[in-house]
Amino acid sequence: MGGLSIIIWSLLFGSIGMGFFMYGKKQRAIVPLCSGVALMVFPYFITSIVMLVIIGVALIAIPYFVRL
Repeated sequence: MGGLSIIIWSLLFGSIGMGFFMYGKKQRAIVPLCSGVALMVFPYFITSIVMLVIIGVALIAIPYFVRL
């Protein structure tokens, strides 16, 4: 069951990352663009579900708190 959970969380964070990336590209906003790329890439390197969720939530929150 752990492998399936990682796949589902990775798919969720990758989808949100794609949305952030498209928004950042269209609005020419660097923070959502970089956060989106990070959200799409980081699940490939994380094997723990807990760390996957913590890092994913942190990357989703960054554009709301960092305005450039």
